[in-house]
Amino acid sequence: MIVVAGEALIDLVPQGTGALAGLKPALGGGPYNTAVALGRLGSPAAFCSRTSLDAFGEALLDGLRKAGVDVSAVQRGPEPTTLAVATVDTNGSAAYSFYVDGTADRLFAAPAELPAGTRAVSFGTCSLVLEPGASAYEELLRTAAAQGVFTALDPNIRAGLIPDADAYRARFKSWLPSVSLLKLSEEDARWLGGTPREWLAVGPSAVVITQGGDGLTVFTRDGAVLPVPGEKVDVVDTIGAGDTVNAALLHGLATLDALSPEALAGLGVKDWTRLLRFAARAAAITCSRAGAQPPYASELGELGELGELGELGELGEL
Repeated sequence: MIVVAGEALIDLVPQGTGALAGLKPALGGGPYNTAVALGRLGSPAAFCSRTSLDAFGEALLDGLRKAGVDVSAVQRGPEPTTLAVATVDTNGSAAYSFYVDGTADRLFAAPAELPAGTRAVSFGTCSLVLEPGASAYEELLRTAAAQGVFTALDPNIRAGLIPDADAYRARFKSWLPSVSLLKLSEEDARWLGGTPREWLAVGPSAVVITQGGDGLTVFTRDGAVLPVPGEKVDVVDTIGAGDTVNAALLHGLATLDALSPEALAGLGVKDWTRLLRFAARAAAITCSRAGAQPPYASELGELGELGELGELGELGEL
């Protein structure tokens, strides 16, 4: 079981240009999208969050169930669902403004225990910013790591929600000793400051940085730097692409039986290449259609079908 902990919200996506364009509601939230993507890929997955009892909250849970995600760890409350208003530029890149005051997911409480059979827990995005829930998710992160559970973190920075950037950067650094796998975009890396080498020195066994259409790069503790190019695709929008990468990495690591810090540190160039190619292909499919619509396993093939190292050219320890 891979547990995804974090917010579920409704994206309001403009259906035209201009400030008064019609808005179409869509199921979303970084952790939510990751959980749905895991379910579609066929990984046993559970969602750990707090959702509203309103109609949006019910729709969010229905979306998880349809993807085969266990929702027994989801807390419920009468508060409204968080809303995110998206804007999409001419390149398909999305930006967001949020309506979060008094919403249900902010009142998440750390559970007494994780679902039975939990092998990994994934964290990220707004849930690690908005109090009091942020402290509860932080508690869950530290508890899971102390119990030897594999942990993944995608900070997925939403700067408009962060009132004190320096305080958040310090808090981010404090999480790293409890993180097995750190994944973040190159934009997030620049905003946070620091380098993969600095982050690896204090916790994670590997750091994966996404570079949009240019692909992904993994940095490992043994000094390897392994880039894999992105797959060319006609981009509709990038909503959910990073969340799809999260899910593909976790699904692939489960397939490789590498959901432990030790096993992750022991992966070689061939396995990392296959894993990153799998994630790049999954993200490309998500970008080829509107909204956060991650691919199903049938659209991707198995991890082992993605070719050998030689097909990618000059890769390895740089």
